[in-house]
Amino acid sequence: MLKKEKKQYKKVLLAYSGGLDTSTIVPWLKENYGCEVVCFVADVGQEREDLEGIEQKAIQSGATSCIIKDLREEFVRDYVFETFKTGAIYEGEYLLGTSIARPVIAKAMVETALEVGADAISHGATGKGNDQVRFESAVSALAPQLDVIAPWRIWDMQSREELLAYLHERNIPCKATLEKIYSRDANALHISTEGGELENTWNAASENVWVWTTSPEKAPDTPEQFELTIKEGVVTQINGKDVTPFECLSQLNDIGARHGVGRIDITENRLIGMKSRGCYETPGGTIIYKALRAIEQLVLDKSTRVFREHIAVEFAQLVYDGRWFTRLREVMMASANEIAKDVNGKVVIKLYKGNIDVIRKDSDNSLFNFDFVTFGADDVYDQSDAEGFIRIYSLPAKIRALNQKKK
Repeated sequence: MLKKEKKQYKKVLLAYSGGLDTSTIVPWLKENYGCEVVCFVADVGQEREDLEGIEQKAIQSGATSCIIKDLREEFVRDYVFETFKTGAIYEGEYLLGTSIARPVIAKAMVETALEVGADAISHGATGKGNDQVRFESAVSALAPQLDVIAPWRIWDMQSREELLAYLHERNIPCKATLEKIYSRDANALHISTEGGELENTWNAASENVWVWTTSPEKAPDTPEQFELTIKEGVVTQINGKDVTPFECLSQLNDIGARHGVGRIDITENRLIGMKSRGCYETPGGTIIYKALRAIEQLVLDKSTRVFREHIAVEFAQLVYDGRWFTRLREVMMASANEIAKDVNGKVVIKLYKGNIDVIRKDSDNSLFNFDFVTFGADDVYDQSDAEGFIRIYSLPAKIRALNQKKK
């Protein structure tokens, strides 16, 4: 079954989801590496039914044990909210829901592998996707002594039929079927959907694609308003009530999903060179993103905002490409945190049929000064000062025009 010889291991920690792929990987690892397999499950806020019975399923597949770690609060606090401070958004639309989850999962995997004495880590990411790079780059940065086994790059199996047959031959139960219309990834920030009709870019996404958010056409006919309090680039209160990062995102997910907020359908550039189409549902995250940018409009001067937007582009690429555990990420995050010190205030959000409007905003750090911008009479700004500024500001264009006239 192996394409080439591989060394043997005593214990391998497998990133386990309970799906067809990882259920197959458990016995495959034991047979081809002569190892004990410990399954690792990260709770990053996916649907609770995805975790029901997962330990028993792992044991039935041949694992020695299954370790589940609750990473929900850490995920939102240290990864989602930190990324949101930078303004990162991949290729103008994608809030990086899958990408941001990978480093917190990889970090917990490495810690668990070291705790249980594993000498290798394994994952079910394919050789076509981004996740293989994200997971393996994290392992290299955090525990380079651990080997990584990527079965999809090694074994000869290529289809769901072959995987199901493999399990059937070994009398390993699996509820998966031959027909898998969509490939989905879910966590507290988003749900992504690929496959099915989405593999043809001329096909519109059907309502079967959207599993979290209400269709905007079917959303309530009455708008909903609420207030968010922001402190140093982090939402800390909803309608005046303190919330933890995970509580905040969860509550805003419920509100946003009800009003059809946070749907996007994009064709993105994968790290490995091919394009893929995905539909993403990010209701709460989209609300938070818009709220933070609204306060930034008040408190950041022009040059600082331009710099923050530059960080956003670079940080989005960094997260997407799996470079979280790098010195560059630390440097950019330090800059974003410094900028975020001024991002304090309150906003009132109105949701209506898929739309998010910031209808009120205020900050003690606001640079919006009515005395200067009023259209009425004022005694703080001498309009004649603009004349000299304009003369100097337009001087390069004037000199160029005079040169052209001489020619």
